[in-house]
Amino acid sequence: MYYYKEGLINGIKPDKPDPAAAKVLQEALGGQFGEMRTMMQYFFQSSNFRGKETQYRDLMKGVFLEEIAHVELVQNTINALLDESGGAGVGSQGSDQAPLDEAVKHANPHHYIMGAQSSLPVDAGGNPWNGSWVYNHGNLAADLLNNVVLESTGVLQKTRIYEMSSNQTLRETLGFLIVRDNVHQNAFAKALETLGVDWGKLFPIPNYDINKYPECRKFVEMGYHNTQFDFRLDPHRMGEIFQGQTPSRNGGDLSVTPPPEAFPVPHLSEMPNEHAPGLGDMNA
Repeated sequence: MYYYKEGLINGIKPDKPDPAAAKVLQEALGGQFGEMRTMMQYFFQSSNFRGKETQYRDLMKGVFLEEIAHVELVQNTINALLDESGGAGVGSQGSDQAPLDEAVKHANPHHYIMGAQSSLPVDAGGNPWNGSWVYNHGNLAADLLNNVVLESTGVLQKTRIYEMSSNQTLRETLGFLIVRDNVHQNAFAKALETLGVDWGKLFPIPNYDINKYPECRKFVEMGYHNTQFDFRLDPHRMGEIFQGQTPSRNGGDLSVTPPPEAFPVPHLSEMPNEHAPGLGDMNA
């Protein structure tokens, strides 16, 4: 069973509305290597795990639980980038016959037509999230290898999305996620080490200095690049895998720690233009 406490795993940094940035960030949410995929892949792998070596199951479950928080963070970041991007309340005042016209020129129009200026379970091209991307064939080594590829490709894409916009709302979230994706690379790489794999100097993928990103550097200084957050309320064996020296060139020792204190979830204002939430219609 699962419990929920309202709060984000990292804060939303304020900046101006940016629907173009929201569009590209959708790839990190609903794309083939996005957070929805990682969440569901580790969920199925941990739920379907067989055998007594439950430390591997617990590692997958632990990362899955964090990925739920990543989905929530990206959703709220997209919402913040879209909030009032169409000019809140303009249409209701009759001062503009097409208040959303300018907003959708460089955006995903479905953000406005389907989502009322909010996130959607799609990629940057507007394609719906696809459950066929979820990889779980029941072989531990194969699943772990696929997880390493998933996390590596995810962080590769995030570094590219980072270069597509200088918006600080987008870059703050990407900086946090890049660091955490590196951690999860290390988690699954460490699990494969226990099965006999010698990584040498392969990680992280891509080969880059994480400190070149200002938004990443502060999280490295906080030790977030070498710690797996523990969201479990019951005993587990995750720490039997996530320990010792990191397999990454970034160096340091791995540890399991409590998650950070929660950050507030931004409040989204009502939008008469898009009848959201629509309570005004009911009271008319």
